[in-house]
Amino acid sequence: MPRLVAFDLDDTLAVSKSPLDPRMAGLLTGLLEIAQVCVISGGRFEQFRDQLLSRLPETARLDRLHLMPTCGTRYLRWEGERWRLVYAEDLSDRERAETVTAVEEEASRLGLWEENTWGPVIEDRGSQITFSALGQSAPVAVKAAWDPERTRRRDLRTALQARLPGLEVRAGGSTSIDITRRGVDKAYGMTRLASLTGIPFSDMLFVGDRLDPDGNDYPVLKLGVPSVSVHDWTETAAVVEALLASEREHPLAGSGAVQ
Repeated sequence: MPRLVAFDLDDTLAVSKSPLDPRMAGLLTGLLEIAQVCVISGGRFEQFRDQLLSRLPETARLDRLHLMPTCGTRYLRWEGERWRLVYAEDLSDRERAETVTAVEEEASRLGLWEENTWGPVIEDRGSQITFSALGQSAPVAVKAAWDPERTRRRDLRTALQARLPGLEVRAGGSTSIDITRRGVDKAYGMTRLASLTGIPFSDMLFVGDRLDPDGNDYPVLKLGVPSVSVHDWTETAAVVEALLASEREHPLAGSGAVQ
Protein backbone atom coordinates (compact mmCIF):
# COMPACT_ATOMS: atom_id res chain seq x y z
CA MET A 1 0.00 0.00 0.00
CA PRO A 2 1.62 3.29 -1.08
CA ARG A 3 1.70 6.09 1.46
CA LEU A 4 0.80 8.63 -1.23
CA VAL A 5 -1.21 8.15 -4.43
CA ALA A 6 -1.05 10.88 -7.09
CA PHE A 7 -3.44 11.29 -10.00
CA ASP A 8 -3.78 13.28 -13.17
CA LEU A 9 -7.26 14.83 -13.46
CA ASP A 10 -8.68 15.00 -16.99
CA ASP A 11 -9.16 11.55 -18.58
CA THR A 12 -7.75 9.97 -15.42
CA LEU A 13 -10.06 10.91 -12.54
CA ALA A 14 -12.81 12.37 -14.73
CA VAL A 15 -13.92 12.87 -18.30
CA SER A 16 -12.17 15.94 -19.72
CA LYS A 17 -13.45 19.18 -18.10
CA SER A 18 -16.26 17.23 -16.40
CA PRO A 19 -17.08 16.65 -12.71
CA LEU A 20 -16.07 13.43 -11.00
CA ASP A 21 -18.50 10.56 -11.33
CA PRO A 22 -20.11 9.74 -7.94
CA ARG A 23 -18.36 6.36 -7.98
CA MET A 24 -14.95 8.01 -8.38
CA ALA A 25 -15.74 10.60 -5.71
CA GLY A 26 -16.63 7.83 -3.28
CA LEU A 27 -13.45 5.91 -4.03
CA LEU A 28 -11.27 8.98 -3.54
CA THR A 29 -13.00 9.71 -0.24
CA GLY A 30 -12.22 6.18 0.89
CA LEU A 31 -8.61 6.44 -0.27
CA LEU A 32 -8.14 9.65 1.72
CA GLU A 33 -8.95 7.66 4.87
CA ILE A 34 -5.88 5.47 4.42
CA ALA A 35 -3.34 7.46 2.38
CA GLN A 36 -2.18 10.88 1.28
CA VAL A 37 -3.64 11.82 -2.12
CA CYS A 38 -2.27 14.28 -4.67
CA VAL A 39 -3.97 15.57 -7.82
CA ILE A 40 -1.47 17.05 -10.27
CA SER A 41 -2.83 18.22 -13.60
CA GLY A 42 -2.58 20.94 -16.24
CA GLY A 43 -5.76 22.75 -15.22
CA ARG A 44 -6.10 25.83 -13.03
CA PHE A 45 -7.23 25.67 -9.40
CA GLU A 46 -10.73 26.69 -10.52
CA GLN A 47 -10.90 23.52 -12.62
CA PHE A 48 -9.84 21.45 -9.62
CA ARG A 49 -12.53 23.17 -7.56
CA ASP A 50 -15.32 22.54 -10.08
CA GLN A 51 -14.39 19.02 -11.16
CA LEU A 52 -12.97 17.57 -7.94
CA LEU A 53 -13.58 19.50 -4.75
CA SER A 54 -17.24 20.21 -5.43
CA ARG A 55 -17.89 16.46 -5.71
CA LEU A 56 -16.27 15.40 -2.44
CA PRO A 57 -18.40 15.13 0.72
CA GLU A 58 -17.88 17.51 3.65
CA THR A 59 -16.45 14.58 5.62
CA ALA A 60 -13.59 14.01 3.15
CA ARG A 61 -10.11 14.26 4.70
CA LEU A 62 -8.99 17.37 2.83
CA ASP A 63 -6.02 17.66 5.18
CA ARG A 64 -4.59 14.64 3.34
CA LEU A 65 -5.25 16.09 -0.11
CA HIS A 66 -2.45 17.83 -2.04
CA LEU A 67 -3.47 19.98 -5.03
CA MET A 68 -0.95 20.73 -7.77
CA PRO A 69 -2.58 22.71 -10.60
CA THR A 70 -0.86 23.69 -13.84
CA CYS A 71 1.34 20.58 -13.95
CA GLY A 72 2.80 21.05 -10.47
CA THR A 73 3.89 24.64 -11.03
CA ARG A 74 1.55 25.52 -8.13
CA TYR A 75 0.87 23.74 -4.84
CA LEU A 76 -2.03 24.24 -2.42
CA ARG A 77 -2.91 22.73 0.98
CA TRP A 78 -6.10 22.83 3.04
CA GLU A 79 -5.91 24.94 6.19
CA GLY A 80 -9.31 24.06 7.63
CA GLU A 81 -11.19 26.98 6.10
CA ARG A 82 -9.41 27.70 2.83
CA TRP A 83 -6.80 26.46 0.39
CA ARG A 84 -3.40 28.06 0.96
CA LEU A 85 -0.95 28.58 -1.90
CA VAL A 86 2.39 27.07 -0.82
CA TYR A 87 4.34 28.02 -3.95
CA ALA A 88 3.85 29.24 -7.53
CA GLU A 89 6.51 29.10 -10.25
CA ASP A 90 5.10 31.83 -12.48
CA LEU A 91 6.45 32.66 -15.92
CA SER A 92 7.74 36.18 -16.49
CA ASP A 93 5.71 38.68 -18.51
CA ARG A 94 8.21 38.34 -21.36
CA GLU A 95 8.06 34.53 -21.32
CA ARG A 96 4.28 34.54 -21.42
CA ALA A 97 4.12 37.05 -24.28
CA GLU A 98 6.71 35.19 -26.36
CA THR A 99 4.93 31.90 -25.74
CA VAL A 100 1.54 33.20 -26.82
CA THR A 101 3.07 34.59 -30.03
CA ALA A 102 4.85 31.31 -30.78
CA VAL A 103 1.70 29.25 -30.19
CA GLU A 104 -0.40 31.44 -32.47
CA GLU A 105 2.19 31.39 -35.27
CA GLU A 106 3.08 27.68 -35.12
CA ALA A 107 -0.52 26.48 -34.76
CA SER A 108 -1.49 28.60 -37.79
CA ARG A 109 1.51 27.40 -39.82
CA LEU A 110 0.64 23.76 -39.13
CA GLY A 111 -3.04 24.26 -39.96
CA LEU A 112 -4.10 23.64 -36.35
CA TRP A 113 -5.73 27.02 -35.69
CA GLU A 114 -9.42 26.15 -35.87
CA GLU A 115 -12.15 28.61 -36.85
CA ASN A 116 -14.96 26.98 -34.87
CA THR A 117 -14.04 26.80 -31.19
CA TRP A 118 -15.66 26.67 -27.76
CA GLY A 119 -14.11 29.20 -25.40
CA PRO A 120 -10.50 30.45 -25.17
CA VAL A 121 -7.92 28.70 -27.37
CA ILE A 122 -4.92 30.11 -25.49
CA GLU A 123 -5.12 30.53 -21.72
CA ASP A 124 -2.51 32.34 -19.62
CA ARG A 125 -2.47 30.50 -16.29
CA GLY A 126 0.41 32.49 -14.85
CA SER A 127 2.76 29.58 -14.34
CA GLN A 128 1.61 27.86 -17.54
CA ILE A 129 0.38 28.75 -21.01
CA THR A 130 -2.14 26.25 -22.36
CA PHE A 131 -3.22 25.86 -25.98
CA SER A 132 -6.55 24.08 -26.47
CA ALA A 133 -7.13 23.60 -30.18
CA LEU A 134 -10.92 23.59 -29.93
CA GLY A 135 -11.26 25.88 -26.93
CA GLN A 136 -11.53 25.16 -23.21
CA SER A 137 -15.22 24.21 -23.36
CA ALA A 138 -15.35 22.01 -26.46
CA PRO A 139 -17.62 18.94 -26.28
CA VAL A 140 -15.82 15.80 -25.15
CA ALA A 141 -16.74 13.80 -28.27
CA VAL A 142 -15.50 16.55 -30.58
CA LYS A 143 -12.19 16.79 -28.71
CA ALA A 144 -11.71 13.02 -28.79
CA ALA A 145 -12.08 13.01 -32.59
CA TRP A 146 -9.67 15.90 -33.21
CA ASP A 147 -6.36 14.08 -32.73
CA PRO A 148 -6.98 10.38 -32.01
CA GLU A 149 -3.51 9.37 -33.21
CA ARG A 150 -1.87 12.21 -31.22
CA THR A 151 0.16 13.24 -34.28
CA ARG A 152 -1.19 16.81 -34.47
CA ARG A 153 -0.18 17.59 -30.90
CA ARG A 154 3.17 15.88 -31.41
CA ASP A 155 3.94 18.07 -34.45
CA LEU A 156 2.92 21.22 -32.59
CA ARG A 157 4.91 20.24 -29.51
CA THR A 158 8.03 19.65 -31.64
CA ALA A 159 7.67 23.01 -33.37
CA LEU A 160 7.05 24.91 -30.15
CA GLN A 161 9.92 23.25 -28.30
CA ALA A 162 12.26 24.42 -31.05
CA ARG A 163 10.86 27.95 -30.78
CA LEU A 164 10.94 27.99 -26.97
CA PRO A 165 14.14 26.16 -25.90
CA GLY A 166 14.05 27.72 -22.43
CA LEU A 167 10.60 26.35 -21.68
CA GLU A 168 9.00 22.92 -21.24
CA VAL A 169 6.40 21.91 -23.86
CA ARG A 170 4.19 18.89 -23.24
CA ALA A 171 0.97 17.45 -24.66
CA GLY A 172 -1.78 17.66 -22.08
CA GLY A 173 -5.42 16.69 -22.66
CA SER A 174 -6.96 15.39 -25.88
CA THR A 175 -6.47 18.71 -27.72
CA SER A 176 -4.07 20.67 -25.54
CA ILE A 177 -0.44 21.65 -25.16
CA ASP A 178 0.94 22.82 -21.79
CA ILE A 179 3.97 25.13 -21.62
CA THR A 180 5.86 25.82 -18.39
CA ARG A 181 9.33 26.98 -17.38
CA ARG A 182 12.03 24.46 -18.31
CA GLY A 183 12.38 21.87 -15.58
CA VAL A 184 9.18 23.00 -13.84
CA ASP A 185 6.81 20.19 -14.76
CA LYS A 186 5.08 17.28 -13.04
CA ALA A 187 8.45 15.78 -12.08
CA TYR A 188 9.31 19.07 -10.39
CA GLY A 189 5.99 18.99 -8.55
CA MET A 190 6.45 15.42 -7.37
CA THR A 191 10.01 16.17 -6.26
CA ARG A 192 8.81 19.13 -4.21
CA LEU A 193 6.02 16.99 -2.80
CA ALA A 194 8.48 14.30 -1.70
CA SER A 195 10.61 16.95 0.01
CA LEU A 196 7.69 18.66 1.76
CA THR A 197 5.99 15.45 2.94
CA GLY A 198 9.06 13.32 3.61
CA ILE A 199 7.54 10.52 1.51
CA PRO A 200 10.07 8.94 -0.90
CA PHE A 201 9.19 8.08 -4.48
CA SER A 202 9.28 4.38 -3.61
CA ASP A 203 6.29 4.90 -1.28
CA MET A 204 4.28 6.73 -3.94
CA LEU A 205 2.08 5.61 -6.83
CA PHE A 206 1.18 7.81 -9.82
CA VAL A 207 -1.82 7.19 -12.08
CA GLY A 208 -2.15 9.05 -15.39
CA ASP A 209 -3.28 8.80 -19.01
CA ARG A 210 -0.33 10.58 -20.69
CA LEU A 211 2.74 8.53 -19.73
CA ASP A 212 3.98 8.42 -23.34
CA PRO A 213 7.22 10.37 -24.00
CA ASP A 214 5.35 13.39 -25.43
CA GLY A 215 2.78 13.48 -22.61
CA ASN A 216 2.80 15.75 -19.57
CA ASP A 217 2.67 12.72 -17.24
CA TYR A 218 5.87 11.24 -18.66
CA PRO A 219 8.26 13.30 -16.46
CA VAL A 220 6.81 11.53 -13.39
CA LEU A 221 7.54 8.10 -14.88
CA LYS A 222 11.04 9.20 -15.93
CA LEU A 223 11.63 10.49 -12.40
CA GLY A 224 11.23 6.96 -11.06
CA VAL A 225 7.85 7.20 -9.35
CA PRO A 226 5.99 3.87 -9.68
CA SER A 227 3.30 4.61 -12.25
CA VAL A 228 0.17 3.09 -13.77
CA SER A 229 -1.09 4.07 -17.22
CA VAL A 230 -4.86 4.32 -17.72
CA HIS A 231 -7.13 5.33 -20.58
CA ASP A 232 -10.06 6.75 -18.64
CA TRP A 233 -11.53 7.22 -15.17
CA THR A 234 -13.09 3.76 -15.06
CA GLU A 235 -9.63 2.17 -15.26
CA THR A 236 -8.48 4.54 -12.50
CA ALA A 237 -11.47 3.47 -10.41
CA ALA A 238 -10.34 -0.15 -10.77
CA VAL A 239 -6.85 0.82 -9.55
CA VAL A 240 -8.28 2.56 -6.47
CA GLU A 241 -10.61 -0.34 -5.77
CA ALA A 242 -7.63 -2.69 -5.80
CA LEU A 243 -5.78 -0.43 -3.34
CA LEU A 244 -8.77 -0.32 -1.00
CA ALA A 245 -9.15 -4.10 -1.21
CA SER A 246 -5.46 -4.52 -0.40
CA GLU A 247 -5.88 -2.28 2.64
CA ARG A 248 -8.81 -4.35 3.88
CA GLU A 249 -6.68 -7.49 3.59
CA HIS A 250 -3.62 -5.90 5.21
CA PRO A 251 -4.88 -3.15 7.55
CA LEU A 252 -1.49 -2.59 9.17
CA ALA A 253 -0.22 -1.17 5.90
CA GLY A 254 -2.92 1.47 5.95
CA SER A 255 -2.11 2.53 9.49
CA GLY A 256 1.33 3.58 8.30
CA ALA A 257 0.15 5.07 5.03
CA VAL A 258 -1.11 8.31 6.55
CA GLN A 259 1.73 8.98 8.98
